[in-house]
Amino acid sequence: MRPIDRRKLFKLATFFSAVPFLRAQANERVNYSDFKKDVPIAVVYHCDYGNPERFSQTLTNMSNHLSVYNNDPFKIKVVVVAHAQGVKFFLKDLDGLPPAWTADQFDREQIFGRIKQLASLGAEFYMCQITFARNNIPPEKLREDSFLKWVPSGIAAVAELQNIGYAYVKVG
Repeated sequence: MRPIDRRKLFKLATFFSAVPFLRAQANERVNYSDFKKDVPIAVVYHCDYGNPERFSQTLTNMSNHLSVYNNDPFKIKVVVVAHAQGVKFFLKDLDGLPPAWTADQFDREQIFGRIKQLASLGAEFYMCQITFARNNIPPEKLREDSFLKWVPSGIAAVAELQNIGYAYVKVG
């Protein structure tokens, strides 16, 4: 029997342990047929605006909404669909965006920290591919967190979710 080469074994173990991590970092694409309403309360928050105060209020409303149901994913599901200027809160940076999109100053990392907290409670976030394409935003600008997912069209996703029973909320 040949002795085990520990270096090769370590490299192999490192590779296989990294595979799930790499997969989790990819922003997967969700088809409308994947949408399900499998809880008593399901809500879609529609975000097509770039005003930071309004978006902050949306996050506060979502947090309050979840807390009323004790953050129980078997009782409530909260989804955000972002399109138009609403996608800017999910980007790595704002470089190269239209001037109207970058006029407001806000603490991007603080906002995204709140988004991450909501995702840890089960909130889902869907980004509009049409918005990225029509505004020449490279898809690589989207943060790589696994809870950020692509949908073909944001407004169509909102309609699809409403069609299967999600309540519609738009703050402001």
